[in-house]
Amino acid sequence: MKYNFDEIVNRRGTYSIKWDGGELLKEIGLTDRYDEETIPLFTADMDLPVPQPLIEALHKTVDHRIFGYTIFPKEYFEAIQHWFKKRHDWDIPQEDISFSPGTVHALNVAVKALTNPGDGIIIQRPVYPPFTSAIEANGRKVMNNPLKANSEGYYQIDFEDFEAKAKDETTKMFILCNPHNPTGRVFTKEELKKLANICAKHDVLIVADEIHGDLVRRNQTFIPIAKATEHGERIITFTAINKTFNVAGLHCTNVIISNPELRKTYNTVMGMHLPSPFTVSALIAVYNEGDEWLEQLKDYIDGTMEWAVQFLAEKMPKVKVRIPEGTYIMWMDFSEYGLSPEEIHDRIYNKANVLLEDGKMFGEEGLQWQRICIPSPRPLIQEAFERIAREFEDVR
Repeated sequence: MKYNFDEIVNRRGTYSIKWDGGELLKEIGLTDRYDEETIPLFTADMDLPVPQPLIEALHKTVDHRIFGYTIFPKEYFEAIQHWFKKRHDWDIPQEDISFSPGTVHALNVAVKALTNPGDGIIIQRPVYPPFTSAIEANGRKVMNNPLKANSEGYYQIDFEDFEAKAKDETTKMFILCNPHNPTGRVFTKEELKKLANICAKHDVLIVADEIHGDLVRRNQTFIPIAKATEHGERIITFTAINKTFNVAGLHCTNVIISNPELRKTYNTVMGMHLPSPFTVSALIAVYNEGDEWLEQLKDYIDGTMEWAVQFLAEKMPKVKVRIPEGTYIMWMDFSEYGLSPEEIHDRIYNKANVLLEDGKMFGEEGLQWQRICIPSPRPLIQEAFERIAREFEDVR
């Protein structure tokens, strides 16, 4: 079927953190202004309708009228195996799959289960803020291997610095984000293999957040790091339907661990977590019948990104931005305006009344940057960019 992603679905009054969470957003300091005219584009969920097979599967679950404790049927694991084999040529044995109610929760469990207080953990800033909090809140030490942007805003790995961090005797883990949030890099097989080889050489465990792996541009290929190296026994991979199919509220992350000893240790700390029947129904439906929707979605997101880059080139040429290789996030550099991060924030959040995410949340490397999540109806995205552009017209 043909999906209409231009349709604006009113999410107010549906318990959405984006559209109903104004008081919370003020409380945590994201914004000073939030009202009925606010356009929130700060969080990584979509304002787009989900696949029809998913809706039908959830209706069927509702129609049963009983929502008790739920198991993982064989169809659940078969759907995961089918998807990753078909989309990424990755064979995943059923016994390697564990469940988590969320990726951030899974990350905290991995840190607690597989490292000790005081251990060093490598991350690559600018990076998703919960990476830092998972390390620091659990008494571990951040070992930052910052990604380096060239003059065109293309980020690359500093392998010399990475190995220096990896060989530190306190370093025990590396948290990889691929596709990378917020820079949008999709790391190549060569890059992934080099990272894995360095980690194997220095006995550093890899935790790979790959939950954006299905959301890459048409000219890109995503490769799970466990496939890119012969050191898969030292890799823990997070996958999820949440980003791909816009079901973050259903809480479904799957953790792939091929090493039985690591898996046992991880699962012991994770403890027992049963899914809801809606989670099971959703995963089976989208992994078995979600391809058509996903292909249309990717075309739509690619089109929105192309529009945004063209708009900025014409209306805000001082903003440096490029179409990311993966994710539905755009990472925008406002530094050429010569404004402070606070002034950039005020013009966007308070005057334009558009909520993004300040780059400083991702590390000091993002001080004059802004992250925007664009999987919303294009007319809404266009209105947001037009508002922002008006607030920078006076800056020469």
